[in-house]
Amino acid sequence: MFIDIDCKQVKKYNQNAFGDYFISKRYPDEAKLIAVLSDGLGSGIKANILSCMTATMLLRFVEKQEIPIHRAAEIVMNALPVCKVRKISYSTFSIIEVNDEGHAKIIEEGNPEFLWIKNGEVMNPPYDTIPSKTFKNRCLKSYKINLELGDRLIFCSDGVTQCGLGNGRLKLGLRREGLINLVLAKLKEEPDISSSDLSAFIIKQAKNIETNHLPKDDISACVLYCREPRTSLVFTGPPFNQKNDPDYAKLFKEFQGKKAICGGTTANLISRELNLPITMDKEISIGKLPSCSYMEGVDLITEGILTLTETLECLEEGNLDIDNAAGKLIKFLLDSDCINFMVGAKLNQAHYNPALPIEIEIRKNIIKKMASVLQDKYFKKVSVQYM
Repeated sequence: MFIDIDCKQVKKYNQNAFGDYFISKRYPDEAKLIAVLSDGLGSGIKANILSCMTATMLLRFVEKQEIPIHRAAEIVMNALPVCKVRKISYSTFSIIEVNDEGHAKIIEEGNPEFLWIKNGEVMNPPYDTIPSKTFKNRCLKSYKINLELGDRLIFCSDGVTQCGLGNGRLKLGLRREGLINLVLAKLKEEPDISSSDLSAFIIKQAKNIETNHLPKDDISACVLYCREPRTSLVFTGPPFNQKNDPDYAKLFKEFQGKKAICGGTTANLISRELNLPITMDKEISIGKLPSCSYMEGVDLITEGILTLTETLECLEEGNLDIDNAAGKLIKFLLDSDCINFMVGAKLNQAHYNPALPIEIEIRKNIIKKMASVLQDKYFKKVSVQYM
């Protein structure tokens, strides 16, 4: 089971910084994921610092495995001071730890209660209450639940549940009931909607409810979706030992999932070993990148180093909507959950041509950086095999 996770956010109107902070990290060796959504007091830079500090502390505590998740949350709850003017906590938070088998631990303090949706219904799981030893009016809600395929979890800041507060239609704001109605209607319309699209939908609806579409608070929505993983394989670079070409071609052929080839030499290897012809794209290439090619049983074939380099740059910058071979590779990667790279270790002398752009790096380094970006920024599971 794959846990598809994403979070979308909108800043309060006329602010330069997000007052909410989201952080998530996968741990492939332990087959688990940890995510934290924190809402800082007020808005702007001050709220950003408070929420960032809270979320980062929680993640660091839990990932060290020195203390359990409920104890980490309790320490942070008791440590967070109270604003002298407003008499409320400097930050609220929700934290989840979930493994690939669906066993989840959730702790909430101050944030709106999360939604657990199963088979089109909102579940009401039991929870334990952990009161603060420092502050009388502060306590944790601690949940332990078992997720199954198709289940969804939705976490949000109060910018979602309180959107529209005081306007003509929703004098008390959207509230949890309104959020439930919006989400269930959307899931009925699009049962397989991704976490990214559903979180974006929630944000858009909350913003539209606000007077003149101007958010009066920071708005954040985090969605987790349990589903079957979408696997893919990217084969790039010829193997170090040419004698192994037939074995690697066989691995490529037998892989169950989407397949891509980056590099002309690699494409020719697969074509030769599997006796599959390559068809060149007749369209004129856009920009400096060559056009894609086609082969039966392969979802995408691009040029190698140039395309990988631009793909990495765009992923790092968040520039995902480009109309060339790199754009197609980006879509291929982001439409996957578990990405496997097969990277050839044979050096290509063309990479050392002084006429080529100086920013081009050796293939191994590009893939290493790309794997890191896909894991940390886009929450993918990535494995790299060198050949």
